[in-house]
Amino acid sequence: MTVTLHVCITCRAGQTIGEGETTPGKRLHAAILDAGVPDGVSVVPVECLSACSQGCSVALSAPGRWSYVYGRLSEVHAKDVIAGASAYAGAQDGIVPWRSRPEIFRKQSLARIPPIAAVLEAAE
Repeated sequence: MTVTLHVCITCRAGQTIGEGETTPGKRLHAAILDAGVPDGVSVVPVECLSACSQGCSVALSAPGRWSYVYGRLSEVHAKDVIAGASAYAGAQDGIVPWRSRPEIFRKQSLARIPPIAAVLEAAE
């Protein structure tokens, strides 16, 4: 099953971006693609993840799994983002054991969102 790595490409990371300049979010997206996306991971650029005060952000999701939003990222973190996405792809429920996560995924998690089915069952 393919997991989706959403990358906010409009992120300015608190910087003033001049006309024609590339946003930090677009640079992060490009660096992730350059780092090599593993099988089972689909990288999707998105307009905004609403984590604007947290620097560049990405989100990982897949049907039936917990979803995560990570922030305070830049293009230098691309290989760690790929490593984290790969570990997430290998986790049936989306929960990667703490010690198996790249450090940025341990320290820079902004949100953990339960699978849709779990939310619907809890509401019943």
